[in-house]
Amino acid sequence: MGLEEKAAIVFNATFVRPANFYLSGFSNIPHVTYYYVFLCFVFIMTVLGNGLLLSVIYMVKTLHTPKYMIVFNLAFTDLCGSTALIPKLLDTFLFDRRYIIYEACLSYMFFVLLLASVQSWTLVTMAYDRFIAICFPLRYHSIVTKPAIAAMLLFTWIFLSSLVAFIVGIIDRLSFCGSVVVKSFFCDHAPVYRLACNDSSLNNIMAYVAFIIVLCCPLILIAITYVCISIALSRIASTEERLKAMKTCTSHLILVAIFFLPVVGTNIAAVASYIHPNARIINSSLTHTIPALLNPIVYSLKTEEVLNSIRKLFIPGTDNGLIFL
Repeated sequence: MGLEEKAAIVFNATFVRPANFYLSGFSNIPHVTYYYVFLCFVFIMTVLGNGLLLSVIYMVKTLHTPKYMIVFNLAFTDLCGSTALIPKLLDTFLFDRRYIIYEACLSYMFFVLLLASVQSWTLVTMAYDRFIAICFPLRYHSIVTKPAIAAMLLFTWIFLSSLVAFIVGIIDRLSFCGSVVVKSFFCDHAPVYRLACNDSSLNNIMAYVAFIIVLCCPLILIAITYVCISIALSRIASTEERLKAMKTCTSHLILVAIFFLPVVGTNIAAVASYIHPNARIINSSLTHTIPALLNPIVYSLKTEEVLNSIRKLFIPGTDNGLIFL
């Protein structure tokens, strides 16, 4: 019997796939139930806000534009992301059902990570829309078309689905012969694969790849677009026109700050110093939930087109431009 065959037999004999994982969540925090109630409130408001925004964009014909295709995709991602995470989180910790079966844990991980990744790249698509609108205003309607935006969004979903599926899939090759306690509030990638007894170097590499693709690349691309936008705005002679153009970017910049700053801040802090697990869980849970709550508020209160569309829908006697099915 060859050396490779012996190694395979030993591996198969010691390979362990646990029936369940245990989600530890917070440790020794008094009155933590109030935090879960807060997340429940966040979820309800997220569903209402994003549901309203999706309905308005769908029903008002004047919003059937490439720009609002991107906004619709972001609202849909926010709604699905919160639905994938918060109800299970509340069920786990409010009702003390912390054991989750192995397959369900991987599915949980896939959907949460995928929807967060799509949200990140949707913000890049928004930046592209603003870049073309300000830097190439005369060619905007010929470049930013519905088919072009649909193709970009479809590619985003397909590529990120494949990436996240691979990242989650290679966890299935790991052996969990020791602890099954996941030190997080959901089946997060790093807390799960670090429990493995065998070689998890590929998982570690893919974690860095995902960090670069999902966070670093979008931030770099968004920064580049706004450098180009700033150069284009500096060439506009009229201060009034410059401010008007800048105003169209404020909503997007707010969304970018809400989504990226907490994640980047947490990762920098984790590298620079020690972060208590409870602090990391609070920051991570808020990062996954608060942007989805605030995004529709920003686009409802900061975008005149959406505000006018809401008024047309809900104020009797106005021309609402609805699609009647």
